[in-house]
Formats: sequence, structure tokens, C-alpha cells
Amino acid sequence: MKICLAQINPTIGAFKQNAQKICKSIDAARKQGADLVIFPEMSVVGYPPKDLLELSGFVDSNLEALEEIKNSVSDIAAIVGFVDRNVERRGKALHNAAAYIKNRKIISRHYKSLLPTYDVFDEDRYFEPTHDVSIAKISGRKFGISICEDAWGADAVWPGTIHHKDPVECMINQGAEIIINISASPFTIGKQDARLKMLTGHAKRYNVPIVFVNQIGGNDDLVFDGNSLVINKKGIVVARASDFKEDLLMVEFKGSDVNIWEGKLKTGKKKARYVAGESDVESVYKALVLGTQDYVKKCGFKKAVIGLSGGIDSAVTAVIAVKALGRNKVLGVTMPSSFSSKGSVEDSVVLAEKLGIDCQVIPIKSVYNAYTKTLSGIFAGLPFDVTEENLQARIRGKVLMAISNKHGYLVLTTGNKSELAVGYCTLYGDMCGGLAVISDIPKTMVYDLAEYINRRKEIIPTETIEKPPSAELCPNQKDQDSLPPYDILDGVLMAYIEETKDVGDIVGMGYDESLVKDIINKVDRNEYKRKQAAPGLKVTTKAFGTGRRMPLAQRYTR
Repeated sequence: MKICLAQINPTIGAFKQNAQKICKSIDAARKQGADLVIFPEMSVVGYPPKDLLELSGFVDSNLEALEEIKNSVSDIAAIVGFVDRNVERRGKALHNAAAYIKNRKIISRHYKSLLPTYDVFDEDRYFEPTHDVSIAKISGRKFGISICEDAWGADAVWPGTIHHKDPVECMINQGAEIIINISASPFTIGKQDARLKMLTGHAKRYNVPIVFVNQIGGNDDLVFDGNSLVINKKGIVVARASDFKEDLLMVEFKGSDVNIWEGKLKTGKKKARYVAGESDVESVYKALVLGTQDYVKKCGFKKAVIGLSGGIDSAVTAVIAVKALGRNKVLGVTMPSSFSSKGSVEDSVVLAEKLGIDCQVIPIKSVYNAYTKTLSGIFAGLPFDVTEENLQARIRGKVLMAISNKHGYLVLTTGNKSELAVGYCTLYGDMCGGLAVISDIPKTMVYDLAEYINRRKEIIPTETIEKPPSAELCPNQKDQDSLPPYDILDGVLMAYIEETKDVGDIVGMGYDESLVKDIINKVDRNEYKRKQAAPGLKVTTKAFGTGRRMPLAQRYTR
């Protein structure tokens, strides 16, 4: 039996486009001799659709698209993720579903049992879980069809699970010979290893092969990495699809053995089907590129504009944008003020030349002087302070937004997670924009990304990487005048934000207590800024955004 894993990139709500993509993959799998082709979770819909699910027409359109797909499945079988209505009318109105289709008929429907409702997931808001886990008979073999979280419910392979049952075990008890898991499992650092541990644990525990099919693509703040794979009953990865791009992966089951199918593709060449895992930094880079590419494309923009400061953050953002969109679709703008160093402009121009992008130099000194003159009356007798510093950042933000308005470019912000965490950023200034590309990247990792980008040749100027970070909003300003060294800051931030440790635990890690309290106070105090920030691409286990929900009006102190 030959099975094709169709790792596709659906767009939320683009039912016609998604159906065409699915049908095209079915046709390609058929031509390669597949008996069964498997698609990711909610592949008809795109994941996560959020409150679009509350619109009756949205669900109807998804069911109509499924009908179109069903009619294309003739001499091949398919498993397709979609949204079904709860016909029992008890509980929530919908099911997160998988359809097993053959001979232009839906042979069976399988519903998700475990609904994730944590971090960025909110499925209990929309779906009714199934209480009747069932298997499907395909080509004479019994398959357990599970959906994403259903595979994460076993204490034996995933200690500390939040679930009270294991759907995979239920399928095994019904005689399942092969477990299929269709997923929309987003990328975070370390997630690939965690998934692999969980899936190989199932295979070894139950002595069955595992077929895991994951979505790829960027949808708002989430990026899906693919990495679909097949594991034999000994827990060994037999084949893995590409990461961060669409792919068709063919395998052949013979008895209890599973092997790579060495069929020929359109190119007539055999396809090597095992792809080794990537390093964290490389995976993060690929995730940011894909997330940027899809956000711009799926939101209907053609080009992006970036404020280039001569610093490492804007340089890394520019490289990612060029990789995602192409050099002709990225505009760099450097906006020197009275406090800008000569190097900041020069380094921006050099970077633009290396990337092959247009770079406009738009000085803001005269605009800044006009602002200060206008405000001179109400500011009379008051010293220069952060107000005048922020004025410069806000002028730059308005220049970029004006370019966006006039030309229809998407503004990409360049702030990193360390700055956003402690409020070292200007609301309505450098926070202006439509997508915060590196807002979930700690400053120390920004340097790692720059090193990765320059691994073969210098793209980001050495001067940009080596000079001390500075906002250049007042004379001789350096980040470290206001912040602790970034390696210390990032260590405390990771412990507090991602690991949710309290003050005592963080101090126990070797950090100064007064410093820890000061950093935590800054994080808490600047929640209002982050609430108004552009959406950012999530790559860590706890990003600022939908997965972290803190009240603004509160007085709890750490």
C-alpha cells in the first residue's frame, strides 16, 4: 500500500484556492501510484480560523469545498481535514473533523477528541469533542485517524499531559494497525524535538507505524513548519518531508514494514526522502522568512518598507524581508536626526547595496525642529528628556506610515523581544507598522541570526554587528545606559516570561534580586505598549500576543 503525505500551505477562508491545491495534490499522488493521500488538519479551511467559525456561511463554504474535493477522489483514497457541523445539536455547534473519502464518497467522518485550550489555542470555544473514537478500514487494513492534539494525550510518552484520556490507546484497543495524525502544529523552538519524542513514543509503546502530516505556512502570528514524517513500529523515522515548504512524501507499507517509495516524480528523478533536523537558529530563520512571506501575501500587500537605523535589528529584519519577498519588493528608509552618527547612515546604505534594495535617505532634523518649536510654549522651562527622544522615533514612524499610505507598502517593525519586554521602544514611533518580524526574538538571538546570515559571506556589515547597540536619540546614547547587558536581561526574561518563574526562583538561578525585580517591574508596567503593538511572528514557547493574556488594569506585584 502506497501512502502520500500531502504537506500543504492553505490560506484561511480561501476555500476555492485550498480546494484546488488539495485536488492538485490528489492528482499528483495518483500519478505517483499512491493508494491513499493524507492532508493536514483543517486543510480545507486553513488553521486557525478563529471566530470566522461563528459565521454560518463560512462553515457552509467549507462543506461545499469538501464536496468539490470529494468528487475528485475516484481511483484513490484521501483523508482531508475540515470543519463539520455537530448534528446531535448538543454541546458546541461544530466538530474539528477528518473525512475519509473514496470513490467520490465520504466513507467515514472522524472527529477530534482532545481540544487544546491553552497558549494560542482556543478550540473549546468552537468545537464539541467526540466521545466515540473510531477507526477506519482502508485497503483491508485498520487505521486509527487522529487529529493533532489527540496524539498528545498519553502520560506514558508525554509526562504531565493535561488530558485525562489517550485517543491513540483507544484506537489501538480497537485493533488499529497504523496510526495517522493530521495536524496543524505551529513551530516554536524545540517543538520539532518534542513532537518527535511524542510520536516515536507512541510507535514503540504500541508497536505500530505512525504517519504524521503537518500543515506549513504562516497565518497571522503562527508559523507552521511541516516536518511531516513516517515512523516505523520500532520508533525509527523512516522518512521526513521538508521543513517550512510544501512537499509530497511517498511511502510504501508492506506487511508491517514501511519504506520510502522510490517512485519517479515529474522531474523523472528519484527523490531522497529523509531530511535531517535543522539547528534552532536555522529553523528560526526559516520560520521568520516564511511567516513574513505569507503575512504579506495573504494580507494582499505587494511590497514592504523598513526603517534602517544602521543597527543589527533593522539589518536582520531587512535580510529576512528580502529573502521572503525579493529585493525589488523591499524599500529601506534611513532617517537621520541631529543625534544620528555618520556610521548609522553609511551602514544602512552599505546594507542596502549588499541586499540590492533601494534605500531612501530622508533626514528628519527640520521636522524635529518644527515639532520642538511648536511645543516650545508648553515645554518652556523644562529640560530635554525622553519626550524629545521619543519625538524623533515618532517622526520616523509617521514617515514610514506616510510611505505605506502613499505606495501601499506594508511597514515592517524592527524591535526585538528584549526591547518590547521592558518597554525600550516608543509607542506610535518605532512600534508603528503592520508586522513585527523579530518581536519574539531575544536580542542575544538577533546576534545569532546575524551570524547565521553571514555564515558564507558578509551581508550584514561587520560594523553593524560589532558596534554597541544604541537608539541614537540623544548624545552618546547606548542601550546599556538604560538596560543590563543583554545576556543577563534575556536570561531573566526567559525565566519570567517563558518559564513563568517567580522572583525567588530567578534569584536562585544566580541573578541579583534588585535587578530581577526591576526587570519584572518593567515587563509588567509596559503591558499597555505591547497591547498596541503590531502582530509578531511567534517562535518561542511564550510570545507577546494571543498566547499571553495579561490584564492592563491590575496591581499585583511580584
